[in-house]
Amino acid sequence: MNRSLFRIAAHLQLVLAIVLATGCTPTQPFFVNESPDLQHYLNTATSIEYPDVEVASMPAATESLPPLTVGNHNYEFWNMTLEECVTMALQNARFLMTTGGTAETRQNIAAQFVSGSPGQFGSVYDVALQQTTTQSIPITTDSNGNRLLPRGAVRANQIGGVEDALAEFDAVVSGFIDSSTTDRPQNVGSGNTINRQFTVAQNSSQQSAISKRFATGGVATLRQQILYSRNNTELSSISRLYASDYTAIVEAQVQHPLLRNRGTYINRIPVMLASMNEDISIATFEQQIRNLVRDVEVAYWDLYLTYRAVATATIARDSAQATAEFTKLNMDAGTGTIQELSQSVGQYWNLQRRLTAALNGSNLPGDDRFGVYGRERALRELLGLTATDGRLIRPIDEPTQARVDFQWSDSVAQMLYLSPELRSQKYTIKQAELELALAKNQVLPDVNLSLLYRYVGLGDTLGPPGRDRDPFPAAGSSALASLTSGDFQEGVVRLEFSMPVGIRRELARIRNAQLTLRQRQEFLQESERLAVSQLSDAIGKSASHFSQLQDAANEWQAAEQEVDARMLEYQKGLSPVNVVLQSQQRRAEAQISYYRALVEYNKSINYVDYLRGTLLANSNIALREGPWNSKAYCDALERARERSAGYKLQYGVTRPGVVRRGPVGDANAAVEVMGFSDANAGQIVSPEHAGSMGMFEKSYNEVAPVEDMPLEQYGSPSEMLNPQPINPPVIPVPDPSVTTPESAAPAVPSQDSSILVPGQPSGSIAPISYQTERVTPAAAAESVATASGAPVPVRRTAVPKAPTPAPPQVAR
Repeated sequence: MNRSLFRIAAHLQLVLAIVLATGCTPTQPFFVNESPDLQHYLNTATSIEYPDVEVASMPAATESLPPLTVGNHNYEFWNMTLEECVTMALQNARFLMTTGGTAETRQNIAAQFVSGSPGQFGSVYDVALQQTTTQSIPITTDSNGNRLLPRGAVRANQIGGVEDALAEFDAVVSGFIDSSTTDRPQNVGSGNTINRQFTVAQNSSQQSAISKRFATGGVATLRQQILYSRNNTELSSISRLYASDYTAIVEAQVQHPLLRNRGTYINRIPVMLASMNEDISIATFEQQIRNLVRDVEVAYWDLYLTYRAVATATIARDSAQATAEFTKLNMDAGTGTIQELSQSVGQYWNLQRRLTAALNGSNLPGDDRFGVYGRERALRELLGLTATDGRLIRPIDEPTQARVDFQWSDSVAQMLYLSPELRSQKYTIKQAELELALAKNQVLPDVNLSLLYRYVGLGDTLGPPGRDRDPFPAAGSSALASLTSGDFQEGVVRLEFSMPVGIRRELARIRNAQLTLRQRQEFLQESERLAVSQLSDAIGKSASHFSQLQDAANEWQAAEQEVDARMLEYQKGLSPVNVVLQSQQRRAEAQISYYRALVEYNKSINYVDYLRGTLLANSNIALREGPWNSKAYCDALERARERSAGYKLQYGVTRPGVVRRGPVGDANAAVEVMGFSDANAGQIVSPEHAGSMGMFEKSYNEVAPVEDMPLEQYGSPSEMLNPQPINPPVIPVPDPSVTTPESAAPAVPSQDSSILVPGQPSGSIAPISYQTERVTPAAAAESVATASGAPVPVRRTAVPKAPTPAPPQVAR
């Protein structure tokens, strides 16, 4: 015995020594097929990985050419009208590259688009997405297969599309089969023959039900059940007759609310809310299409303006070059100074820099950030085109110079009726009215009446359903046969009542709905007030821009005359060169001011149409539903025939009532619908009737003619960036008494100057109608005799055109 104890103690000591020697050092497991290749070893939990998604990139992204810039002018002109640009933008639009709201200017969203999500931007899928939006809560039933109705008042933002709302009235089929066994002792004596001391039983049940919700709020359910029971109860005349039995049941049940949630008015409101959600999404889609069309037109005219800026800069640059060459000739002849030459050459390089900036864009203060190439890329983004494809879009539509008068009362009526923003807000007001009705209904007590009628059959066997067998309690009786015989029928009437004491939540819900309705009504009123203010500002700016257009045209004419006069004085030595350069600078500024005023005037007309809601109609754009499949049209025809064959109730009422007034009319219908009279019409007063206020009188309906040329007649970057050949240098007879060191004179720009852009790329933007006169030897001799070698000033020659009457007045 002692040896056993000693042996056990020795073993314990050995185990304890081993444990103490190893301590808590972890031990790696051993694997049978272990390999030294640890390719599956991961030492980090997170890393940047690439998603397993295969989406083919568009050729517009993968096949784009290098961008057009200072060193790349390889392109051909692509003449496009404004209508072609709008058509292409609508055809290529999948996502609408625009923002919401009615602001006059909007930023480009290309940068935000790349880093955004699909839900942030409008697309052609938005209306369909709203129509197919569903709730996350499924339709549920109780254990008996009865539909469980939604409780509480719903809101418009809790409902999906119309199909989702109508799904609440779909029939629901449910069923189950279960089987269970029982094997347990009972707390009874051993001599109890009815309840055994040890119970062994087997029970099975099967149920099938179909339940449908009515538009009036009720629920109808048709249910079928089969019950099977078998146990070890002793068979006798006072306990069980047979060891097992089947019970077949068929029952119909109708539940209907009597107060809360009763009637078609309340139960159809969710469908109306969902339908108006779709109307709001359609109005939002209309806003985005309208904004896209406006953005395309604004981008088109902005590109037109940059082309004109390039042409103006080219003319100014060439004029400065001619002046610099003439100043160099005078300095060589001893009649000029190095200060005049340096000033004229500096003016040339300043205008050359401005020309480069006008073409390529620049972030320097005072320059256009985009230029022709940048504005063209911005227009391509709206049109859905690749950034560069070897073509340069060139606008060929000329902006209108005609005066446009807007009838104030008609314009206000059209805006209040046609504006999609205001129409969306009216839909939200209608939704708030229906939500208030739902909230008021929830104050009523919840009183439900339930009616149930049941057929029951019992038998030793389940079937067959024929009546050729003896009914229960005969041996071999059929439960289905007993059921179809109709001998056993039951009925249940149940009235349920519930109502919260105090109804604080319900009353708070009503008050919230009332405040929400009032808030939306006043928001609509304020929106209309501010919209009229926007329209007033837009029409005022339109008239102002037309007046500025007249002033700019007169300024341009005066600047042209000043250049001619200053140049003539300079040739005669009566005026210094800086005066000539300043006049040329003023002419360039007057010319670009004219085109800027012209473009802004056309953009302001477009903005007035934008606010009035007539922009799409004026652009011949209409929104229509896409085609359905042929089965849908067949179903619609069948439904129309069905309704035509019915009888109209003379005193029937549809509830909810009317929530729409039919399709939206046109601009003419707006005046009739809004009921505005001509007594409120605005009146445009010309300046001569408003008082001169010390200003020069002018014709309010006409724009002074200017020497203008269509953009189609402009030629290539080599002509634009490199100066055109000016008159051949005419060297007058030098005065030997005057010596001017050649090194002291700045280099006069010439066509052969190496500092200009090398090469002769194809394409062109520079005007091709610059008329320069080559000096013949006779003319050179004459110039020597007159001590004047000045070239003819570089001017744009007007395009020959027939005399035209004054621009007409266009009333809108």
